[in-house]
Amino acid sequence: MDNSITMLKKGDLLRLIDEVSACALASGALLPIRTGTAYVEDHGIRFVVRILSNLVLKDEDRLKRAQEKKGNPFLPYEKDLFVADISPTHLSLLNKFNVMERHLLIVTREFEEQEDLLTSADFEALWTCMEEYDAVGFYNGGEAAGASQAHKHLQIVPLPLADKGPAIPIQPLVDEVKERGKITRLDRFSFKHCFVLFEQDSSGFPLSPVSRSFALYTDMLSDLGMSVPREGEKVKQSGPYCLVVTRQWMLLVPRSREFYHDISVNSLGFAGCLLVRKPEHLKLFTNITGPLDLLREVSLPL
Repeated sequence: MDNSITMLKKGDLLRLIDEVSACALASGALLPIRTGTAYVEDHGIRFVVRILSNLVLKDEDRLKRAQEKKGNPFLPYEKDLFVADISPTHLSLLNKFNVMERHLLIVTREFEEQEDLLTSADFEALWTCMEEYDAVGFYNGGEAAGASQAHKHLQIVPLPLADKGPAIPIQPLVDEVKERGKITRLDRFSFKHCFVLFEQDSSGFPLSPVSRSFALYTDMLSDLGMSVPREGEKVKQSGPYCLVVTRQWMLLVPRSREFYHDISVNSLGFAGCLLVRKPEHLKLFTNITGPLDLLREVSLPL
């Protein structure tokens, strides 16, 4: 490890995110994407649907060209977006094109494929960040799962995900699960997936979060018939999947495709937070299908 690297100090991450965000906005390095927000009820879940503004749509081609021109945006990374060194293997950057504030990317220092399975080092970096503030971490395992870059990166956004309703829209489903530490399913998710409530300490934080979540991740992949990590090896995923992690639980969903009716779905979609490009896409949820049906269409059948 480079001796010049200064690791993140406990309690500093939110302050650093806000300081770097202010400077990056001023320099033009950070380009937030403006959205409106709508709420769609489906089987007791209040889905959050963010809608790109018309101005963003006009600039979309320019933003796409900027992303394509950059190649790998993490090697080298844009210095104005650097937040902190998280571990010997990972660093953190602001998401340049963020929809939500404080959207952090947890990136491997050396190039690793986004389609490589996660390692214990990936979980260590994720939990280092999630110990700092209440948040949802997620991983888009492959292009069909919503990944936009080939360089391995996890992501984290603070809770709540919206101003109204529970901190995470699928909380009503989570509340139905009573047993901790056992891999199970969410009743209203009619597609292949695995879910687990973490065992917790007296403060409500997961017990041994790195080792337990990595072990549960491995077991989930195995239960779903997918390739599993092997210690000391880089292992390719056998299929695309989405992973969502909070301080309370973890969800893994194999994917069949990224889009349905021109709506792209990434891991946050399975937490109940969707993004649509055009206001008319909202009509899909009333005229054709509901958000739960959308999630089923981009997943694998039971």
